[in-house]
Amino acid sequence: MSDRTSSKRVFRVADLSQNQQTKFLITPESEELAELAKAVKVTSLKKLRFEGRISGLAKRDWGLKADLGFTVVQPCVVSLEPVTTRVDISVERQFVAGYEAPEEEEFELTDDENTEALGSEINVEEVMLEALALALPLYPRKDSAELSETNFTEPGKKAMTDEDTRPFAGLESLRDKLAGKGEK
Repeated sequence: MSDRTSSKRVFRVADLSQNQQTKFLITPESEELAELAKAVKVTSLKKLRFEGRISGLAKRDWGLKADLGFTVVQPCVVSLEPVTTRVDISVERQFVAGYEAPEEEEFELTDDENTEALGSEINVEEVMLEALALALPLYPRKDSAELSETNFTEPGKKAMTDEDTRPFAGLESLRDKLAGKGEK
């Protein structure tokens, strides 16, 4: 097998060489970027590039190392204005023969959180989509975005303000009352 870069997205394990790296490069076109943006629920994606290699780890196991870079536009969590963010990360996965993922709903993550069971194929597009979804900024915020004070309460009651939450705010009004009593 040659050592050149492939644009394939799914590699049959039986076709991979244990002695050579299999390189891949995914650079989606604008139409596919729009579909990916819709899949991960962001406004838009630009300049996405997923480049890496698959190499043998052990007799039957495989490793994937890649670099993922993309520019994402998301709405600001405060003002809903568009926020553009550039993300560049490294992605690693191990595909281990005979690996059994924990079946419990809750389990402690270990160092092998990047380990997956080896099937008959390695789908680098799925790895890219998972890494993309995990790398998205959770709370995109525009630098100048400020949240103004908003108070909510039941009708007919005085709303609690940030000033009211200060622990000694009540003492200040008490001091003023006592000072006023002493003058009379």
